[in-house]
Amino acid sequence: MGRSVHDAPPVLIQGGMGVGVSGWRLARAVSRAGQLGVVSGTALDLTLARRLQRGDPGGDLRRALAAFPVPEVAARVLRRYFVPGGIPEGTPYRPVPRLGLRQSRALDELTVVANFAEVYLAKEGHDGLVGVNYLEKIQMATPAALYGAMLAGVDYVLVGAGIPAEIPHLLDELAAHRRGEVAVTVADGDRRPVAVEPNRLFGRTLPPLPRPRLLAIVSSHVLAAYLARTPRTRPDGFVLESPVAGGHSAPPRGRMTLDEAGEPVYGPRDEVDVAKVAAIGLPFWLAGGYGTADGLAGALAAGANGIQVGSAFALCRESGLDPALRDRLLRGAADGTLRVRNDPLASPTGFPFKVADVPGTLADPVVYADRPRLCDLGYLRTPYEKADGAIGYRCAAEPVDVYVRKGRPAEEAEERRCLCNGLLAAIGLGQHRPDGYAEPPLLTLGQDTGFLAELPRDHSAADVIDRILTGARVGTA
Repeated sequence: MGRSVHDAPPVLIQGGMGVGVSGWRLARAVSRAGQLGVVSGTALDLTLARRLQRGDPGGDLRRALAAFPVPEVAARVLRRYFVPGGIPEGTPYRPVPRLGLRQSRALDELTVVANFAEVYLAKEGHDGLVGVNYLEKIQMATPAALYGAMLAGVDYVLVGAGIPAEIPHLLDELAAHRRGEVAVTVADGDRRPVAVEPNRLFGRTLPPLPRPRLLAIVSSHVLAAYLARTPRTRPDGFVLESPVAGGHSAPPRGRMTLDEAGEPVYGPRDEVDVAKVAAIGLPFWLAGGYGTADGLAGALAAGANGIQVGSAFALCRESGLDPALRDRLLRGAADGTLRVRNDPLASPTGFPFKVADVPGTLADPVVYADRPRLCDLGYLRTPYEKADGAIGYRCAAEPVDVYVRKGRPAEEAEERRCLCNGLLAAIGLGQHRPDGYAEPPLLTLGQDTGFLAELPRDHSAADVIDRILTGARVGTA
């Protein structure tokens, strides 16, 4: 197992929040402060393409692409998407190829280059640790995305929203530039491979790569033990996530019941047995409501190596959130009006998803009702086998009648939000339609916002780190 930069594991892990909230600027700030900065690997192909179409202000992306080890591939990406001076305000973005089981060379190149660029910029100018976060639910992007991050020397890979049993072997293969694949589950059918073949993609063999460490993000000690059982599935550590963490969370075990506010009820069966995870003998971090000095002290006392912190970093100056939206969240938290609910219906994945109730966003019933339903990005769509054996794709956030025609009941699509478009709008990259309609944002945050009382209003990533480590009397790396 390769160790790229430091032998000592970090105390703080900055959570990988997508789409683009945990961008390279935030990860670099955390890494320079001696902790593990993490970029979100979700939809980096699309964010790179849209930022290039906006003219790449400051030239950061073009600087990263100039360092890509296969220059002709980076040049093709620039030719396809870079617009000098940027597209006019309100102009629709050019689309990128959609994820699917059938390989697309153009998409593979874009995905590899985009993940390389994000990690390269996060690592630029310091020797700290940088990680990348992926979602197991977006398997069709994983091989190419992970290869791009490894080309940039990523130190840690964090994978959640599923069971990342195939990732350790995938890392081994990609470190040697061999074909790397994952098996994608096809509803009503079997499992199909999705792969990246580095030598075929680039037409040359590159020097071996350092193998990054893998942290599996789990919410169950049973799952942790399952992954640790054999070398082929064993990660290098775990992040144990509680239900109050932002974004998606695992559904309650057993039959789902809702409280008076319509949120899932979690019970003793949903609590991670930390002692059983500690007995596995691998490093672990606690996440979801631990982002304070007291939270860190408690985690260390329980045997953890540290904590993962999300929301405090999501609301700092270096965050990728649109500054106006970030300010609205901060003001709402300060005056006590901000509510973050664990919505069992919002996500098309079927997993509960934390939604910040902010007027004018997709959390607003009026805004949601006014949005034309469509699924034009498709990161969360799932493949299924049609009656004739062909592969189709469906998403519970697409038009209800279309979803029903694909063999699913209408109630599965009720109240589903398009996370792909909503989260892109939250970082200022929302699509403008030809008819003038602009995609509204969707905001997610952890449900525990008590950390804000300890931080300056316009706080930085360094403020978050200093307040937690100093309060818990833990030294920096």
